[in-house]
Amino acid sequence: MKQIILMLAMLATTSSFAFANKAKIPFGERQVLNKVYDLPNTAEFNLDNANYVDLATLHTEFNIAYILPLYITQEPILVAYDEQTEKYFGIPEDELKRILATQNLKMGDVIGLPFYTRYGCKIMVLLFIALLIWGSIPSEKRKIIPKNV
Repeated sequence: MKQIILMLAMLATTSSFAFANKAKIPFGERQVLNKVYDLPNTAEFNLDNANYVDLATLHTEFNIAYILPLYITQEPILVAYDEQTEKYFGIPEDELKRILATQNLKMGDVIGLPFYTRYGCKIMVLLFIALLIWGSIPSEKRKIIPKNV
């Protein structure tokens, strides 16, 4: 029985090492496109391919494993976004102001980044460093007082 458990443990360990050599954690800069407002499907927002555009924010961030944004390298800008083809287009400033005015939107309401994107990974890194420091501080050793029984 002990031999079977030992063999299973060795198999699990070696297979995880083999997988770890092939699996890489991606990190670096990437562009992120988030749809922020669904414009009405009218002729004004119709494209040549019969799709309609929406408003989206485009920003560049440095992240770890696609889910931990460390910091923002380029602040978000508003772009026109075609959801069917997943393409985005720049909007001239005067056209953007006109669209926001007709839809009763404010620039600050649609262009902000979520809290996690802006500060999430920074807080996690600080907590990790704090735990490392706390764990390296030696604790007081308890004094053992001998008693006669």
